[in-house]
Amino acid sequence: MRIVLVVGALPNFMKVAPILTAFRSRRAAEVRLVHTGQHYGANMSDAFFGDLGLPKPDLNLEVGSGSHAEQTANIMITFEKVCVRERPDWVIVVGDVNSTLACAITAKKLGIRVAHVEAGLRSGDTSMPEEINRLCTDAISDLLFTTDTIANDNLIKEGAVPERIQFVGNTMIDTLLTHIDRARSLPLPKGLDQRRYAVLTLHRPTNVDSKLPLERILESIIEIAKHVPVAFPIHPRTHRKLIEFGVFDLLERQTAVYVMQPLSYLPFLGLVAHSSMVLTDSGGIQEETTVLGIPCVTIRPNTERPITCLIGTNVLVDNNPECIRDAALGALKRGHAKAVIPEKWDGHAGERIVHIMLKEKAAVR
Repeated sequence: MRIVLVVGALPNFMKVAPILTAFRSRRAAEVRLVHTGQHYGANMSDAFFGDLGLPKPDLNLEVGSGSHAEQTANIMITFEKVCVRERPDWVIVVGDVNSTLACAITAKKLGIRVAHVEAGLRSGDTSMPEEINRLCTDAISDLLFTTDTIANDNLIKEGAVPERIQFVGNTMIDTLLTHIDRARSLPLPKGLDQRRYAVLTLHRPTNVDSKLPLERILESIIEIAKHVPVAFPIHPRTHRKLIEFGVFDLLERQTAVYVMQPLSYLPFLGLVAHSSMVLTDSGGIQEETTVLGIPCVTIRPNTERPITCLIGTNVLVDNNPECIRDAALGALKRGHAKAVIPEKWDGHAGERIVHIMLKEKAAVR
């Protein structure tokens, strides 16, 4: 069986690592790792591959940035040539980025079967490009690998054939459980003490692409920093917008806000694991904090990972400064909780995926 495993954005690396490891341990398929280059910073990509023990990609399409239409189209054009040359039996896509949708459509139109890892996640907000990518990818995928039973229910409601749905768990948590001890052993950035700081991540267009929402969030962060230091590994997009809107200097003047360059996987995981709280608009961090028992305030009106709110440590809050501040101070007061491990978030999701795909191979024979 020949398989093409696709990564595009940095969070994809953590999701594919357990799948690639499981395939290679079984030695039952020929797997080609293709990096579309959607996130194209060479230094950061290399750091993530090194942290995760991943081999260099077999192919890097080096597509780069552009509008959603430009990027998706360029990935499709380039990936089609890969599919024609490699002639895989399966293309495996993960997550919800433009690479996920572009490669799924391209493969499907060539008659190649598609498996989607993290299928069925829904925020209900189609103003998010990721939600459109999820909906369209799931509609055409032959196998739908889900992280939780809520995702299963979403797919059933949308008319997915039950036999296509496979509840396997969360490969991102596989990676966390594999590397958490190494991450915790790394030194913290200067000035930070364990359990005595918060972590902030911010990159969603709805939060950073307009001046008013970004200023409102910064207002709340400055208030929170009066109670607890805030470590802020700054996303390149957010950095550009802060400078564009003329507010970066204001942030830098805050002695209790530690603005730093983006971190690769292990240093960032260690930073989160030793924190007292996380403020974020990311998706995967909501899952990681749930497993680690760390209070998480998600600065979004919705989430595609509602299980983290139902049984985890996650609280949703819109970008109103008072609401963010109150949620953060409440989270600090509650402190760390006992880690809650949702069903099948046990470190073996990658193995389940490979087992199911090898069964598919046997069935075809």
